[in-house]
Amino acid sequence: MCCGLAILALIGPRAAVLFWWLIRPGYFGETFSTILWPLLGFIFLPWVTLMYLVVAPGGLNFLDWLLLGLALVIDISAYGGSAYSQKKS
Repeated sequence: MCCGLAILALIGPRAAVLFWWLIRPGYFGETFSTILWPLLGFIFLPWVTLMYLVVAPGGLNFLDWLLLGLALVIDISAYGGSAYSQKKS
């Protein structure tokens, strides 16, 4: 069960970003000025990339920065949680 949650946390947001890009590829061009940032975000910080796609088009205010910070914490905890579970066993 724990491995399933770890896999979902690591692959789920990447699948969502990929699906969003397949459905609306022009949206990425509107949100990001270059393909480098969404590609790096897809590889390293998928939750932050997904959250940025949600909040960036309307402009960033304090709540949006809080949501991006929460997504960053989720990304870091997904990597740290999987490393901790491998260390424990």
